[in-house]
Amino acid sequence: MRRSLLAFAPFAVAGALLAFRHQPAPACDPDNGGLVLPKGFCATVYATLVGARHVAVAPNGDVFVSGARGGITALRDRKGSGHADTTVTFGGSPGSTGIALGTDAIYYAPSDRVIRFAWKPGSLAPSDSGTVIVSGLPVGGHTAKTLALSKDGASIFVDHGSASNICLARGATVKSRAPMPCPELPTRAGTWRYDTRKVNQTIADGERWTTGVRNGMALAIEPTTGALWGATHGRDDLRGALGFSNEDNAEKPAEEFGVFAKGSDYGWPYCYYDPIAKKKVQGPEYGGDGVKQGECANKTQPAIGFPGHWAPLALNFVPAKNSFGSEYASGAFIAFHGSWNRDPLPQAGFRVAFIPFKNGKAVGTYTTFADGSATQIKISGVAMAPDGSALYIASDSPAPGRIWRVVPTTSR
Repeated sequence: MRRSLLAFAPFAVAGALLAFRHQPAPACDPDNGGLVLPKGFCATVYATLVGARHVAVAPNGDVFVSGARGGITALRDRKGSGHADTTVTFGGSPGSTGIALGTDAIYYAPSDRVIRFAWKPGSLAPSDSGTVIVSGLPVGGHTAKTLALSKDGASIFVDHGSASNICLARGATVKSRAPMPCPELPTRAGTWRYDTRKVNQTIADGERWTTGVRNGMALAIEPTTGALWGATHGRDDLRGALGFSNEDNAEKPAEEFGVFAKGSDYGWPYCYYDPIAKKKVQGPEYGGDGVKQGECANKTQPAIGFPGHWAPLALNFVPAKNSFGSEYASGAFIAFHGSWNRDPLPQAGFRVAFIPFKNGKAVGTYTTFADGSATQIKISGVAMAPDGSALYIASDSPAPGRIWRVVPTTSR
């Protein structure tokens, strides 16, 4: 565990832990740190971190970031300047993504396991060295893990990404070589539920919650219903597999966003969602022609089909209390890493989108809240403070990576 030289010292009383939040609002950066935001919002670059991925925010405003500096980096703004001035790192395991805050624990997922750290709210550092609650998770391919803690804190959902694009060896596109059933599915391409109270669990101890989800990196619990929602990366290489046009290859298949209900099957690798036709069709490696649905008509349908290859990486719901205004009173923010494979069309998707909800369900539309397209900022994480006062956005590229703190500029 390392502490910065920035004069970290534990606060003596609980009131002092919250004191920095009641200081005058800091001035935002003139260019919002490179983000384009809606009118009425501004941003400061809260911290610069190498390889920042997912973000979690504690009730007192402390920010915890995975994947940075090897493990978890905890950040605090003691001066109320809008910039972190105190850091603590713990957990090791560089290159990780998954993080979740419970009432008395921090959960952290390197690629092959889930660790529970005992934690006292108001503390930057955990109170123990961590206990492995799940081990032996699959690695290779889509190896990063995402965590979502159930509403009651008793369960933790973990994404097991696929090892491949379409259940074929890299570079293989011959239809007859696509295996059915796909041998990855017993342990990958879905979401598993584990018990937060047990230790030394393996995949066999978990409960398969969803299937057919190629890489469901964006996971979160909807706060009013307790339902798990998520977004997944659609397959690549339709052009190479079926001779699709450049335009079709860029826009298809969709990045699917929807309810990750128990038993749901989103269809990978056999099916993909066409956002133009608004239906699921069979993949070309499984007898599809870009139109035929077959059994794919019976697979779980998304609430929204985002454009292809935007790469959703993180999801966070608005808390019951927020000061972002009525247009953001209920819904979710989703972080898109952006594309790399829409050539020869321009790359796209470098943004945070807002998805409005009503009565615990997505209304089916979205807007761009933060846009990093001008410099292709790859958004890797997003989380709102529990009191709704600020939205934190992470990026891991361009190097070295940043954390932004976005706040409203006027009373909303």
